[in-house]
Amino acid sequence: MARELAELKELELGALIEELLETKQEALNLRFRNATGQLDNVAAIGNTRRQIARINTLIRQKEIAAAEKAAGKATSK
Repeated sequence: MARELAELKELELGALIEELLETKQEALNLRFRNATGQLDNVAAIGNTRRQIARINTLIRQKEIAAAEKAAGKATSK
């Protein structure tokens, strides 16, 4: 999960969605470990939530860029 932002920006939309699913699963695991008292670094939960937000932002940016590109092609015909 611990990919840098620069690495995430280079990924395609499908790979970003896959990364999002993996990160959400990790967040779930962290919450369970915290609930059972097995989690030593509780800051990892917040870091994972931020990573999910970063990935969601990148997915949305790519969706907007694709929509603008499609709209540009439609108006130029």
